[in-house]
Amino acid sequence: MIMQSYLLKTAIALATAAAVSSCSPSDSAKSGILSPVTQTVSNSKIIGKDKHGMPTYSDSSRSRYVRVTAYSHMEMEPGAPGRKNAAGTTLKYGSVRSAAADWSRLPLGTTFRIKGTSGTTYVVDDYGSALVGTNTVDFFFPSLSQMRRWGTRKVTIEIIKMGSFERSSKLLKGRRHASHCRKMYYAIQPKLNGNNY
Repeated sequence: MIMQSYLLKTAIALATAAAVSSCSPSDSAKSGILSPVTQTVSNSKIIGKDKHGMPTYSDSSRSRYVRVTAYSHMEMEPGAPGRKNAAGTTLKYGSVRSAAADWSRLPLGTTFRIKGTSGTTYVVDDYGSALVGTNTVDFFFPSLSQMRRWGTRKVTIEIIKMGSFERSSKLLKGRRHASHCRKMYYAIQPKLNGNNY
């Protein structure tokens, strides 16, 4: 009976110690290692989340943690004219590469790099209906195998230069018959009237 009582007290003490340690800061937090989201939060203003649970940032935020998917002109998507982008120029794949985004979040002409890398710069010159209302960026690849190899990833991007909401609005104005263009166009209008977030 004394042994059972001792074992029960020991089990309770161990369980209490485990509960207390699980509530304390993690080893990574103590050592200063932060997750990419925490790192981004420290120098960017998060104003919400999209349907994928990714942070939505103020327009002034230059560092953003984003979901990145991949696409290729080889997919033969209806309405996508060969290797042309939404800006009417040729999709790029070299030291400067094309990217698609919701233009009301990352407007046409935005240039950025993946944090911690050098050599490759991305420019937003395209959009896609699945990107509207999200913080997802879509990287262009010239082949289906490269596109599939990328898959979906989450990275921190550093914006070098923000694009133009005015130019985005002008291009989208004549395309409002398409629902995704209409949504981007109307989401941009308050920003042109000085209501930037």
